[in-house]
Amino acid sequence: MERDPTNDVDSYRAPFREWLAARWPFAVNLEIGEISSPATGYSAQTLILPVTFERDAVACEERVVLRVENPGPSIYPQQAPGLDVEVEIQYRTMELLSKVSKAPLAPLIGYEGDSGVLGSPFFAMGFIEGEVPVLEPMYTQAGFFFDASPDDRRRMIENGLRVLADFHKLDWTAAGFDWLVAPGVTPDVQAQVDIWQRFAQHELRDRRHPNLERAFEWLHANAPSGLEPAFSWGDSRPGNILWRNFEPVCVTDFENVAIAPPEVDLGWWLMFDRSCHDAMGTPRLPGEPSLEEQRDFYASCLGRDIGDTFYCELLAAVRYAAIVVRVMNRMEERGQIPSDHTIWLDNPPAQLVAGYLGDLE
Repeated sequence: MERDPTNDVDSYRAPFREWLAARWPFAVNLEIGEISSPATGYSAQTLILPVTFERDAVACEERVVLRVENPGPSIYPQQAPGLDVEVEIQYRTMELLSKVSKAPLAPLIGYEGDSGVLGSPFFAMGFIEGEVPVLEPMYTQAGFFFDASPDDRRRMIENGLRVLADFHKLDWTAAGFDWLVAPGVTPDVQAQVDIWQRFAQHELRDRRHPNLERAFEWLHANAPSGLEPAFSWGDSRPGNILWRNFEPVCVTDFENVAIAPPEVDLGWWLMFDRSCHDAMGTPRLPGEPSLEEQRDFYASCLGRDIGDTFYCELLAAVRYAAIVVRVMNRMEERGQIPSDHTIWLDNPPAQLVAGYLGDLE
């Protein structure tokens, strides 16, 4: 059974309480309070559950984060056969990272692949208090980052790039991430172009997207060689980090992990920065490092030269535009938008692709 994400989340309370009690044998008189659902993206449903219990006769209160797989196709393409449950990918990734990475992660409680419990696979983890640079309103226009001092803004961006470089310095084979590579595939940048082109073509359903077509043609013709593979976060941006006093306290959202050159992640980070500034006509706030400064700082953290990142920035914009096509397809299938809409073609990520292509002229 697949549960519609619009369903009443209170129906989760009783089955999840039973599930959690089995994993927390120390928790006596365990109860689940009012469930809340923060504004999130288009992947797994995120819920926050207040939990009360007694431990050794002491009253305790905690918050648990529940991530439930949404019905329908995943937002991201498969990196390897069988990887089609995003919450499982995310949990499996965090489990391994908790053993080999110094990145701050939420404490994991458990993963459940049996859809009979809540209607879809899910995992649970501890709640981490922190601030999130949101996209609505854009964090560069309002919120804690906008209100920060110039020094704190720079420190936050540099801290995020440091986290990214630390991921890329992991020994991904020793860490056990080989399951992210399809049999017989070399995890280079060309493999990512191929994966995302197949994904885009499938989601376009014979519709023409001239800028995506042109971008893929250029990416195939200009693929760089010699880029070594690494663990790739997949959705590297400030908004996927929880912050406290401009220090990272929890890295999140690993649904799009891959084994790919570090430049692919850096390109995504820089593409998102461009989307928050140049693409919106929003000037940089005092203290915000430029794209060039961010490249240089990341390179110093990684310990090697990065060179030009245009190729992987364009690839990032292409990936973003393809994701929007899939999201619009899901919304159309659910009756949330009319079938004759053109959002799949005319949207900010597609405009970013056009902007990058314009840089080639």
